[in-house]
Amino acid sequence: MRKIVVGSRNSQLALQQTNWVIEKLKELGLPYQFEVKEIVTKGDKILDVTLARIGGKGLFVKEIEQALLDGEIDFAVHSMKDMPAEMPEGLIVAAVPEREDPRDCLISNQDYTIDTLPIGARVGTSSLRRAAQLLAYRSDLKIESIRGNIHTRLKKLETEKLDCIVLAAAGLHRMGWGDKASQYLSLDVCVPAVGQGALGIQARENDIEILQLLKKLEDEHTKLVVTAERVLLHTLEGGCQIPIGAHARLVDEQIHLVGIVASVDGKQVIKKEGFARKEEAAILGKNVAEALLAAGAFEILGQVKGEH
Repeated sequence: MRKIVVGSRNSQLALQQTNWVIEKLKELGLPYQFEVKEIVTKGDKILDVTLARIGGKGLFVKEIEQALLDGEIDFAVHSMKDMPAEMPEGLIVAAVPEREDPRDCLISNQDYTIDTLPIGARVGTSSLRRAAQLLAYRSDLKIESIRGNIHTRLKKLETEKLDCIVLAAAGLHRMGWGDKASQYLSLDVCVPAVGQGALGIQARENDIEILQLLKKLEDEHTKLVVTAERVLLHTLEGGCQIPIGAHARLVDEQIHLVGIVASVDGKQVIKKEGFARKEEAAILGKNVAEALLAAGAFEILGQVKGEH
């Protein structure tokens, strides 16, 4: 019986996601044993600096990708939103399982919503994308940078006396904590990160046995919409620390894609959208990205990169 070693970040949420993938593979009843190897990434080590200031792409994946390339693990489970648009030679996304809720959500002990938060409310988030869009919607809000895993951030809601924090709904759902959400933010308020709510299972492109196994977890619908979003990110040359949002969905055999680029202070938000046949997911991502660039996104992105 072959033993398959699976790489994962060592946060509780990452391990939950990795174990979910392993359970799905075990359900296939194939002759494999699974072992999880926990790997600490640069993004997990540096917690006293905002993600944007650490800089670089792949803050939460680089060490795991290296373990894959070195043959220490057989595949890795990532949050798709942490994966840069480009990956090292020799590695591919082997499968994209069914997506969880892609939205952002607001968590408040007073059950505030984005509209009922008091003037000057203190909002905790580590994401420039969320901060920019929240400020665009309500310029009076005070954004407080909070880093750490989902537990740490929930704790900071109390210890730092924040009025609310904003997290990805998918993480709460995967931890079984969906009831903690005070409000799910609509796409009109906050367009999610590229690939938010989806998992990316990464493997070596020459490991045929592993690729065939992982293919059984692929969700075609999710793969299509995430492809459109990731091509948009790639065309904009953005990473997960830049205020770029994208959300694609299937509507009657067509893909609808919304993309935004915002200045960090929320004073400039460029939003573009488009439709295409589902076979043209990649073309749609490129077209919407080019429309954003033509409308001024290039200057905003250059400014953000210069500041951070």
